[in-house]
Amino acid sequence: MTTLLALDIGGTKIGWGIVEAEASFTVTERGSIPTLAAQGGADVAARICALASELIESHPAITGIAVASAGVVDPATGTIVSATDIMPGWAGTKLGDLLSAHTQLPVRVLNDVHAHGLGEATLGAGRPYRSVLSIAVGTGIGGAFVEDGRVAFGSRGIAGHVGHVHHHFAPDMVCSCGRLGHIESFCSGSGITTWYNSLRPQDKPEVDGGRALQELADSGDPLAQACFARSAYALGEATASLVNCMDPAVVIISGSMTRSGDIWWDGLNEGFSASAMTPVAATPILVGSLGGDAPLLGAVSFFLNA
Repeated sequence: MTTLLALDIGGTKIGWGIVEAEASFTVTERGSIPTLAAQGGADVAARICALASELIESHPAITGIAVASAGVVDPATGTIVSATDIMPGWAGTKLGDLLSAHTQLPVRVLNDVHAHGLGEATLGAGRPYRSVLSIAVGTGIGGAFVEDGRVAFGSRGIAGHVGHVHHHFAPDMVCSCGRLGHIESFCSGSGITTWYNSLRPQDKPEVDGGRALQELADSGDPLAQACFARSAYALGEATASLVNCMDPAVVIISGSMTRSGDIWWDGLNEGFSASAMTPVAATPILVGSLGGDAPLLGAVSFFLNA
């Protein structure tokens, strides 16, 4: 049996798990600390190293560190190649080298959404399938294409950035990347909230997040319902376009938006059916099964099999 420390580094929190890997993977303990991203990449990296050292001291059986991290990651070196301004100075952080030097253990680092997709593909809902298109729809939108248990990285490590597919519903909507018209700008949890607030009548208050917008839609608000239906339809069309190009055996959708109810799912399936070519129209669309453990387990899978 192999015991690994798995880390999931996001903009809000740094999750950790102690994973026992044998015939199957089991997260035996888990926890988290705040990322405090605004304090900058150097501070975040120092706190990650301190957390890893503390956990390794209390779990001497740990033989390696598997990391899923926000930002574009060079999987060969564990360096953060680029990152958004949510975590200033995170880009350029040699995370793999820092953790290895601090703990004297081998370290492998993978982008968090790539890790999520790999976890679902090899250990979750995609396990019976040879090729998986994983799409995570939460605060933002990310994804991964996994075939034969391996993530497709592309030449610059950004393959799978499905949130930056263009859609004609959003010609003037600004994406988190600064470009116009990408589906993340109105299909993600943050995007759909911004979209609703831009369309709402002046006598209605702004909603402060996806959950509040969901409650509004569930109460029968027609604009909130229309935003869910229309954004889901667009996501379905974009998903079909990706399936037309990549021909995966299955699509796995994960993230908070999957809990948006029948209006959202009906819209997504309708959009997919409208745009999927006949040979791929029957491609299954499944819900992820691993929840928050997906990036931890995907990072461990990458550590052991890369």
